[in-house]
Amino acid sequence: MRLLVVEDNRNLVANLFEYFEARGCTMDAAPDGITGLHLATTQEFDAIVLDWMLPRMDGREVLSRLRESGRSTPVLMLTAKDELLDKIAGFRAGADDYLTKPFHLQELEVRLAALVTRAQGRGRSKVLQVGDLVFDAGTLEVRRAGRLLHLYPACRKILETLLQASPAAVTRERLEHALWGDEPPQGDMLRSHIYELRRSVDGPFAVKLIQTLPRVGYRIAAPAAEDAGAAQAEPVT
Repeated sequence: MRLLVVEDNRNLVANLFEYFEARGCTMDAAPDGITGLHLATTQEFDAIVLDWMLPRMDGREVLSRLRESGRSTPVLMLTAKDELLDKIAGFRAGADDYLTKPFHLQELEVRLAALVTRAQGRGRSKVLQVGDLVFDAGTLEVRRAGRLLHLYPACRKILETLLQASPAAVTRERLEHALWGDEPPQGDMLRSHIYELRRSVDGPFAVKLIQTLPRVGYRIAAPAAEDAGAAQAEPVT
């Protein structure tokens, strides 16, 4: 399990690292809200432990922006705010769970494990769709306009990441991390995989779904109905 801890209390972060690393988890930390949001939106985590009272950007704002970006990473708010209205505000901002300080590490561990298990279960049964493109995360089947597409595993992973974020953009760094973790290969292998993905997903069809955003990354989105109609009406030369 890979966890991100967004917390400005260094002693607490150290305790969390010691406890969870001993249980085989990979840990990352951010000491403020802006850094935490950047990590959460550019890297892949199984779950995020998020404090509310943070410098530079508070936890609720971090969470709201994370959800607005299209990321569905499970988030547990870990905070001293224990009033009912605070808890309601946290859940409305997009929290999956809420644990007040002080707390027992064993309880935090069990809650995080439950969040990750539920998220993985949703992923196995989730069908992602943009326009006439459908990806079944359970069977790993990809179809467009009813036609079964055969994708290499790397292309399928890129497609899944783009569909999960759609219509938001996905940075190159996030795609590279989804494919290779913290050790991407030399050269621009991502560009090659995007090319192959486009050949399969867009090549045989008039309406193109995969878009390149210069200096940002890529996204997949259905064009407006009038644009799609115009594309389909273009003469074939």
